[in-house]
Amino acid sequence: MFLDGEEWRAKFRNFQAEAWRLETLPQYLVPQETEEIEAFRAGNRIDPQTFSCNYTERLERQRREGRRQGRVHVVTQPLSEYLEFEFSRYYRPHGRAGEEIRILDVTNRANPLPEVQDFWMFDRSTVILMHYEPDGTQISREVYEGDPTPFIEYQRIAVAESVPFLEYVKE
Repeated sequence: MFLDGEEWRAKFRNFQAEAWRLETLPQYLVPQETEEIEAFRAGNRIDPQTFSCNYTERLERQRREGRRQGRVHVVTQPLSEYLEFEFSRYYRPHGRAGEEIRILDVTNRANPLPEVQDFWMFDRSTVILMHYEPDGTQISREVYEGDPTPFIEYQRIAVAESVPFLEYVKE
Protein backbone atom coordinates (compact mmCIF):
# COMPACT_ATOMS: atom_id res chain seq x y z
CA MET A 1 0.00 0.00 0.00
CA PHE A 2 1.35 3.41 -0.95
CA LEU A 3 0.77 6.38 1.34
CA ASP A 4 0.25 9.98 0.35
CA GLY A 5 -1.79 13.00 1.31
CA GLU A 6 -4.29 12.56 4.09
CA GLU A 7 -3.37 8.92 4.79
CA TRP A 8 0.23 9.99 5.39
CA ARG A 9 -0.68 12.95 7.61
CA ALA A 10 -2.99 10.71 9.63
CA LYS A 11 -0.03 8.55 10.67
CA PHE A 12 1.36 11.53 12.60
CA ARG A 13 -1.98 12.53 14.09
CA ASN A 14 -2.98 9.04 15.18
CA PHE A 15 0.09 7.37 16.65
CA GLN A 16 -0.31 6.62 20.34
CA ALA A 17 3.19 6.60 21.83
CA GLU A 18 6.01 7.00 19.31
CA ALA A 19 6.82 7.99 15.75
CA TRP A 20 10.42 7.20 14.81
CA ARG A 21 12.51 7.64 11.66
CA LEU A 22 15.78 6.29 10.29
CA GLU A 23 17.45 8.58 7.73
CA THR A 24 20.37 7.27 5.71
CA LEU A 25 20.89 9.67 2.81
CA PRO A 26 23.28 12.64 2.55
CA GLN A 27 20.58 14.68 0.82
CA TYR A 28 16.87 14.73 0.20
CA LEU A 29 15.62 16.65 -2.82
CA VAL A 30 12.36 18.26 -1.82
CA PRO A 31 10.98 20.81 -4.29
CA GLN A 32 9.31 22.80 -1.47
CA GLU A 33 12.74 23.47 0.06
CA THR A 34 14.30 25.18 -2.98
CA GLU A 35 13.81 28.75 -1.72
CA GLU A 36 14.94 27.86 1.81
CA ILE A 37 18.12 26.21 0.51
CA GLU A 38 18.88 29.26 -1.62
CA ALA A 39 18.41 31.48 1.44
CA PHE A 40 20.73 29.18 3.41
CA ARG A 41 23.35 29.43 0.66
CA ALA A 42 23.03 33.22 0.84
CA GLY A 43 23.83 33.08 4.56
CA ASN A 44 20.30 33.55 5.92
CA ARG A 45 19.61 31.51 9.04
CA ILE A 46 16.58 31.06 11.26
CA ASP A 47 16.68 31.53 15.01
CA PRO A 48 15.84 28.09 16.43
CA GLN A 49 14.91 29.72 19.76
CA THR A 50 12.03 31.65 18.23
CA PHE A 51 11.20 29.77 15.02
CA SER A 52 7.72 28.30 14.88
CA CYS A 53 5.71 26.55 12.17
CA ASN A 54 2.96 23.93 12.00
CA TYR A 55 5.54 21.15 12.36
CA THR A 56 7.17 22.57 15.51
CA GLU A 57 3.75 23.32 17.00
CA ARG A 58 2.73 19.70 16.37
CA LEU A 59 5.94 18.45 18.01
CA GLU A 60 5.28 20.62 21.08
CA ARG A 61 1.67 19.39 21.29
CA GLN A 62 2.76 15.75 20.98
CA ARG A 63 5.30 16.22 23.75
CA ARG A 64 2.65 17.75 26.04
CA GLU A 65 0.42 14.75 25.28
CA GLY A 66 3.23 12.34 26.21
CA ARG A 67 3.79 11.17 22.62
CA ARG A 68 7.39 10.95 21.40
CA GLN A 69 8.89 11.59 18.00
CA GLY A 70 12.48 10.84 17.18
CA ARG A 71 14.97 10.01 14.48
CA VAL A 72 18.51 8.91 13.85
CA HIS A 73 20.36 10.17 10.79
CA VAL A 74 23.33 8.13 9.56
CA VAL A 75 26.03 10.52 8.29
CA THR A 76 29.62 10.65 7.09
CA GLN A 77 32.06 13.56 7.15
CA PRO A 78 32.35 15.92 5.50
CA LEU A 79 28.66 16.69 5.78
CA SER A 80 26.89 17.44 2.52
CA GLU A 81 25.58 20.94 1.96
CA TYR A 82 22.09 19.52 2.37
CA LEU A 83 22.92 18.07 5.79
CA GLU A 84 24.35 21.41 6.93
CA PHE A 85 21.08 23.00 5.76
CA GLU A 86 18.98 20.30 7.42
CA PHE A 87 20.84 20.62 10.71
CA SER A 88 20.35 24.39 10.73
CA ARG A 89 16.85 24.70 9.30
CA TYR A 90 15.16 21.63 10.74
CA TYR A 91 17.07 19.79 13.42
CA ARG A 92 17.79 22.74 15.68
CA PRO A 93 14.20 24.06 15.92
CA HIS A 94 12.65 20.60 15.81
CA GLY A 95 14.89 19.43 18.64
CA ARG A 96 13.92 22.46 20.70
CA ALA A 97 10.26 21.64 20.02
CA GLY A 98 10.66 18.13 21.40
CA GLU A 99 11.85 15.81 18.64
CA GLU A 100 14.54 13.41 19.87
CA ILE A 101 17.17 13.74 17.13
CA ARG A 102 20.34 11.66 17.14
CA ILE A 103 23.29 11.36 14.75
CA LEU A 104 25.10 8.15 13.84
CA ASP A 105 28.41 9.20 12.29
CA VAL A 106 30.02 6.31 10.39
CA THR A 107 32.96 8.27 8.98
CA ASN A 108 35.64 6.26 10.78
CA ARG A 109 33.80 3.04 11.54
CA ALA A 110 31.61 0.39 10.02
CA ASN A 111 27.96 1.25 9.59
CA PRO A 112 26.05 -0.94 12.07
CA LEU A 113 23.01 -0.74 9.77
CA PRO A 114 24.42 -1.46 6.31
CA GLU A 115 21.85 -1.50 3.55
CA VAL A 116 18.93 -0.64 5.85
CA GLN A 117 16.74 1.80 3.97
CA ASP A 118 14.98 4.89 5.30
CA PHE A 119 11.78 4.18 7.19
CA TRP A 120 9.27 5.57 9.64
CA MET A 121 7.88 3.39 12.41
CA PHE A 122 4.73 4.22 14.35
CA ASP A 123 4.11 2.68 17.76
CA ARG A 124 6.60 -0.07 16.95
CA SER A 125 3.91 -1.78 14.91
CA THR A 126 3.47 0.08 11.61
CA VAL A 127 6.50 0.51 9.34
CA ILE A 128 6.54 2.82 6.34
CA LEU A 129 9.37 2.20 3.89
CA MET A 130 10.66 5.39 2.31
CA HIS A 131 11.80 4.94 -1.30
CA TYR A 132 14.21 7.41 -2.94
CA GLU A 133 16.13 7.86 -6.16
CA PRO A 134 19.93 7.85 -5.67
CA ASP A 135 19.90 11.68 -5.71
CA GLY A 136 17.46 11.86 -2.78
CA THR A 137 14.25 12.45 -4.72
CA GLN A 138 11.40 10.65 -3.00
CA ILE A 139 9.69 8.00 -5.10
CA SER A 140 7.10 6.69 -2.66
CA ARG A 141 6.10 5.67 0.84
CA GLU A 142 5.05 2.06 1.25
CA VAL A 143 3.36 0.33 4.16
CA TYR A 144 5.51 -2.65 5.09
CA GLU A 145 3.27 -5.69 5.40
CA GLY A 146 5.72 -7.94 7.28
CA ASP A 147 6.78 -8.40 10.88
CA PRO A 148 8.07 -5.12 12.39
CA THR A 149 10.57 -6.93 14.67
CA PRO A 150 13.63 -6.28 12.44
CA PHE A 151 12.79 -2.57 12.36
CA ILE A 152 12.48 -2.45 16.15
CA GLU A 153 15.98 -3.95 16.26
CA TYR A 154 17.24 -1.39 13.71
CA GLN A 155 15.89 1.34 15.96
CA ARG A 156 17.58 -0.17 19.01
CA ILE A 157 20.93 -0.34 17.20
CA ALA A 158 20.61 3.14 15.73
CA VAL A 159 19.83 4.73 19.09
CA ALA A 160 22.55 2.77 20.92
CA GLU A 161 25.21 3.65 18.34
CA SER A 162 24.32 7.34 17.92
CA VAL A 163 24.69 10.52 19.94
CA PRO A 164 22.18 13.29 20.62
CA PHE A 165 22.14 15.92 17.88
CA LEU A 166 23.22 18.79 20.15
CA GLU A 167 26.15 16.73 21.44
CA TYR A 168 27.15 15.98 17.84
CA VAL A 169 27.14 19.63 16.80
CA LYS A 170 28.53 20.67 20.21
CA GLU A 171 26.15 23.58 20.66
